[in-house]
Order: sequence, then C-alpha cells, then structure tokens
Amino acid sequence: MIMSEVFELLRKEKRRQRNGLVLIASENYISPDALKILGSEFSNKYAEGQVGKRYYSGNDWVDGIEQLAIESAKKVFGVPHCNVQSYSGSPANLAILSVLCEKKKDIVLSQELTHGGHLSMGQKASLTGRFFKTEHYRLTRRGEVNWGELEKMTRRLKPRVIFSGGTAYTKKFDFKRYADIAAKVGAYFVADVSHVAGLVVAGVHPDPAVYADVVMTTSHKTLRGGRGALIMVTKRGLAKDESLGRKIDRAVFPGLQGGPHMNNIASIAVALKEAQEIAFKKYGRRVVKNAKALAESLLRYDFKLIGGATENHMIWIDLTKKGIDGWALQVALEAAGIYTNRQTIPNDPKSAYYPSGLRLGTPAITTRGMQEAQMRLIAEWIEVISKITLEYYSEDIGSGNYAKDQEARKIFKEKVFADKRIKKLKKEVREFCKKWPLFKW
Repeated sequence: MIMSEVFELLRKEKRRQRNGLVLIASENYISPDALKILGSEFSNKYAEGQVGKRYYSGNDWVDGIEQLAIESAKKVFGVPHCNVQSYSGSPANLAILSVLCEKKKDIVLSQELTHGGHLSMGQKASLTGRFFKTEHYRLTRRGEVNWGELEKMTRRLKPRVIFSGGTAYTKKFDFKRYADIAAKVGAYFVADVSHVAGLVVAGVHPDPAVYADVVMTTSHKTLRGGRGALIMVTKRGLAKDESLGRKIDRAVFPGLQGGPHMNNIASIAVALKEAQEIAFKKYGRRVVKNAKALAESLLRYDFKLIGGATENHMIWIDLTKKGIDGWALQVALEAAGIYTNRQTIPNDPKSAYYPSGLRLGTPAITTRGMQEAQMRLIAEWIEVISKITLEYYSEDIGSGNYAKDQEARKIFKEKVFADKRIKKLKKEVREFCKKWPLFKW
C-alpha cells in the first residue's frame, strides 16, 4: 500500500514538472544520464574518508567515480583542489567557515539577508550566525553591492572572511573588487557562486577562481547536476596556506559529516562532463538572453525590478508598486501552473515569509529549449495573473493581526484557485508546455 502511494506521488510530481513552468532561479532539470545514476547501485555504498583512504572495504569503483568528479571540477573551474563530498551548499559554507575562522573574535562579512544574502553565510537565523561573529553589507538602490560601505566596514572591522554571493543578485559579481578590498586587511575572500556556476563555465559570467581564495558552488541550479556542493581551493588560497585543501577535506569529513552520498557524487561527475561540451556553453548564453528578454518584457508591464534589469539568470521583482506581496503572487502563479518563489527586497518592511518581492529565473525553462519569444508570453501571463491577484488581495492580508491575516490568506488562496480565468490560464500553460518536452536536448 505504501509503495503504491509513493509511486503515485512520484507520478504526480512528474506530471507537475512536465505541465508547469518552473521559474524558480535555483531549480533546473538534470539530464537523463545524471538522473539515472542518482538511482544506481552507488546509492548502496558507504565510503567514509577520502579517495584512496577509506574506512570500509569495497571502494575501488567509488574511488574511481569520486576522482572523476574531482578532476572534472578542477578542469572545469581551473582550480588545483576540490572537495565534492558536501551534502549541499549550507554545510559546505559551514565547513569553510570552520577552517578559516580560527578564533572566536574572527569576523565574517557577508551580504545582508533582506538584501539578497544567504542564511549559510552567518545570518542570525542560521547556526553559522550563532557560531561565528558576522556583520553584513548591503546593496545600493541600483541593486549593486554598496562598495563604499563594504570597504569602510572592512577597514573598521578587519574581518577574517569576506563572502560574495547570496540568494538574490542580478548583477555580474565583481570578484576583483572583492579581492582588492579583502587584500587590504589580509582577509580571505570566499566566492559563493552557487547560482552562477553554470554561467561561469559557459563564459557569460566573470571567473571567480582568478581572484577568490575559496570558491563554493552547489552542483544543481545553472550547473544542472545532482544536489550537492563543491568546495574549491584556488591557487591564491594555497599561496596563503598550502594546507588549506587538506583542512577543507578534514572539515567536511570527519568534521561535519560521515559517509558521502556516492550516488550524488556520480551524478555530479556526469554533470561536470556535460558542462565541458559546446552545447552547455550555448545553454549558458541562452539562459542569460532569456532572462534579459523576460526582464525587458516585465518592465513593459510596469513591474519594478531590483537593479532595473538583469545581467545573469535571475529577475528580482519589487511588488510594492503593484499593491500586492510576493506570497500572494506566488500562490496565484502556482494556481496557473507557473512556479516561482517569494523573496525579500532591500529594506523590506514585510516579513521574510510574506515579503514584498518575487524572484524568477530562466535555467529550467531554458533547459526545455525556450527562447526570447516565449519569455514575452510568460511575462504577459505574469501580468494578467498579477491583476487577478490584486482583485482578491484584501487589506486584511498583512494587517499585523495574526488571526485575521491567516484567515484572509486562506480565503485568498481558495478564491484564486477557484477563479475561472486562472483555471483557463492553467490549461493554456499546460498546452504550451507540451510544445517544450523535458529532456528533448
């Protein structure tokens, strides 16, 4: 009975992915080969330790697959050392901080959460914010790093670590500028490129390995692999500390985790091999072209974008001008089969759960083969749905009265999912998606 329920849920999830538009910037579709190996016999094997130094027997072939992933990562990103064992980006950043911050007084500087920062870089809600002393720099009104503020904070605080990267940023990262600021106080510069790693590989985003001491990336998102993480030590990092690679390895195991997930490492190896193909570089270029086309179309419908446009795969919308919040539009779009995520905006007056913004991304829809013309249609759907959202968005939503707010949002969701126009749009989206089947590439 349980098995049938599990496979029924899987069937429904497959159908949802086929029939809907995934505009979540951190989601993508991995290839059939990478997906197949995730469910392979590599799932059965414990492999605590490092390649050639395991604590169990029977590791000849998992040693081979992990070494393939390591060597591919080193080649793709141009780094001398890589650890591929981290379960995801958050524990990877924790491992990095545990190595670089040697004293309790060491300070970490990272992007503020409401300004697009990520929990794992020392935010208060994260354990990294409890274990490490962290301060945060912000963005300017134009959506760029406030370089003046970052430089002043660096001179005053003399941090041990400066992070670039986060969950929302629509500009190209100026890695050289980060490195120059960090060098003034001898800080380590860590580039978290989880969102843009695939764009770096495709040559449509600056290369962090030239300037950073440590580079961390998740292996999905624009890189289009299984869900794990890579921690890479660059030539600059090894020049500062020749043992930095070994320290990172020990921080991951035995410091933070036991046996690595060998099936996922195998999937990452497949994705890194695919990333070396010409088709992947074309894909990366198309991701950015599509994001720019979608942003331009949204601007024509009078949406306010953080940063005014985009230079990567992500569009960051401030919905205050539309009179709705990110939660409400996310719900209404989902009712139509369009999947997004709500997002805080700089200096957001609302809570993180019911923020003022919405985040969109083009990696998944580009994997399906869509181009600029399709971005214009998607923008039109978003505009239509935003107007319907406003019709049901009552003043009780976000009133500050918890009980009143919860009831209002429940009623809002029921009305949106029952709206005949939304249901009609969902059918249009489903028919549209049939023209762009998964894995055709």
